[in-house]
Amino acid sequence: MINNRIKLLLFCCVTGWISCNKRAPVTETHAYTQLDSLTDTYLNLQDSLLITWNVMVKDENEKLRSMHDLLQSMNGSDLFDKSQVVTLEQRLEQVERIRFNQKTMFNTHLVEEYDFASNSLISEIISLVESNSAFIQTKELQPLIDNIKEADQRVNYYRSNYDSVAQKFNVFLEKNKIYLKDLDQSSTPEKRPLFQMASEN
Repeated sequence: MINNRIKLLLFCCVTGWISCNKRAPVTETHAYTQLDSLTDTYLNLQDSLLITWNVMVKDENEKLRSMHDLLQSMNGSDLFDKSQVVTLEQRLEQVERIRFNQKTMFNTHLVEEYDFASNSLISEIISLVESNSAFIQTKELQPLIDNIKEADQRVNYYRSNYDSVAQKFNVFLEKNKIYLKDLDQSSTPEKRPLFQMASEN
């Protein structure tokens, strides 16, 4: 009888010990899975930000390149005042110098300055070219003119796409403040500025 009681007691102790050991990893696994899921979301948002930014920058680069090529063609032609074309080329160089990036666009005035300088320059170049019927009939120049116009029309579209991703990123950071150090140990994640902020000023 005593042996049976001892056996029963040992059985209960062993069963209880196994049961306790089984519960602990479940909690740890749950905690790890939650952080892992947040990390995946964070990295995906970062990737989306980079992709949308690079698409926008690439389109802007091609627009500036087309402007440069068009001005070079104008400079090599006898149909335009050389000094006027040189002035336009200098202004294009200035536009390229004041370009903003993902960090400097926190300064909304910088975005406004770039947009004003870029838009006014495009307007003047296109007006000057289109006022010269002999020059605009050159077949190889029309694609450059079209590229400039179309890229200029896409600016707001690409900026809106970027803002949409940046807003999601900012909301994510706000909701998960307590996990930020665990999500990115190499740096402190910061909210991204929006183009919408510049347009509202």
